[in-house]
Amino acid sequence: MSDSAPKRARDIARAALIREITGTARRHLAEEGATGLSLRAVSRELGMVSSAIYRYFPSRDALLTQLIVEAYDAVGSAAEQAEAEIDRTDLGGRFAAIAHGIRDWARTNPHEYALIYGSPVPGYAAPEDTIAPASRVTLLLLRLLADLEAADAPLAEPAPALSSALEAQLAALVADAGLTVSPARMATGIGVWTELYGMISFELFGQFQNVFDNADEIFAARVEAMAARMGV
Repeated sequence: MSDSAPKRARDIARAALIREITGTARRHLAEEGATGLSLRAVSRELGMVSSAIYRYFPSRDALLTQLIVEAYDAVGSAAEQAEAEIDRTDLGGRFAAIAHGIRDWARTNPHEYALIYGSPVPGYAAPEDTIAPASRVTLLLLRLLADLEAADAPLAEPAPALSSALEAQLAALVADAGLTVSPARMATGIGVWTELYGMISFELFGQFQNVFDNADEIFAARVEAMAARMGV
C-alpha cells in the first residue's frame, strides 16, 4: 500500500467529521442563534471531548466563519445556477432568475440567510476568507449591469448627481471586476440590490405578516420594476 493511501483515508475522515461538526452547528444556529453558538455544546452533541473539536476549529469564531463561508457559497451557487439556465440575451430573465434564486434559497435556509444578511454578530469580525464567497452573488449583478451598459439600455430614472469621490469609488468596484459600468447605472444597481434584499428580509423576518397574503405576487411585481429601473 502506498504512503498516500493512509493520508487519503485520514483526509476523507477529517472532511466527514468537519461536515458533521458544521451540520450540528447549523442546527444549533437555528435553535440558539449565532450569539448562542458554542463549541462545547456542539462537541457534547457529537460525543466528542471539547479539546478534540479545537483541532478542527480553534475558536467559536473559526466555526462561525466556516458557517458563513458555506452560506455565502450556497446562496451564490443557487443564484448562479438559476441565472445560467437563462439565455444570455434575456437580461430581464437573468435578473429575475437571480432574484428568485436568492429568495428561494433564503426561504429554505432562513437561519443561514439571517447569519450572512441579518444583524452582525457582536464581537465577531469577518476575516478575508469570507470576501470571495460573499462576492459571488454581487458579481452576477455586476455582469448584468455591464451587459445593460454594453447594450446602451436607458435607465428608467434620472441619473443621480454623484460626487467625484463617490464616482471614483463606484468606478473602482467595477474596475476590480474587470467590467465597464457607468457610475449612474452602478448607483441604480445598488439601489435595486438594496430593495431586493429588503424585500426578502421583510418576508423572512415577518414584516409582511398581516399586511398581504400573496408574497409571491408582490415579490414578482417588484422584481419586474427593479429590472426596469436598471434599463431592462
